[in-house]
Amino acid sequence: MIITMLEDASLAIRKLQPEDADLLVKWLSDQEVLRYYEGRDRPHDAELVQRHFYENRDEVHACIIQYEGLDIGYIQYYVVESEEIEEYGLTGLVGEHIYGMDQFIGEVSYWNRGIGTKLMKLMTRYLTRECGAARIVMDPQAWNTRAIHVYERCGFQKIKLLPNHEWHEGAYRDCWLMEYADKSE
Repeated sequence: MIITMLEDASLAIRKLQPEDADLLVKWLSDQEVLRYYEGRDRPHDAELVQRHFYENRDEVHACIIQYEGLDIGYIQYYVVESEEIEEYGLTGLVGEHIYGMDQFIGEVSYWNRGIGTKLMKLMTRYLTRECGAARIVMDPQAWNTRAIHVYERCGFQKIKLLPNHEWHEGAYRDCWLMEYADKSE
């Protein structure tokens, strides 16, 4: 089921289905993808994909990214709960409708083609207009300057450095808390 798409239908987001598990295994065993998502020391087999993407995920909206009809990546979004708001130091925003988002393009041949920018613009529009998000937050690793540049181009701002925030390839890594605030009101 398609949840949102660009006007020209070149980019669409659809709900994750059980049969998509093989795609996730393929993407999350690719060393280039793992460099940015999960870590090269954590390739996913079928069992880990089931645990990580299908079990106990009631609060997470898991989706597949399609470009020109082909499945090319994964995106998830969710309402940020009060514990995470506190962890991020956003306690003054409790009560606001804040969403979190994580994504990757799993088909490496689709990198550096502007799809990430289109994806971020599509999802910020969907989350603000259709889901009522006042803010959207992400926490990319600080060294991932390519992703951070895309997010900034799409209206996200770095608001806080999160030291030693995420375990990645054998060490805790710094992350940037980035925020998109809906200004359409």
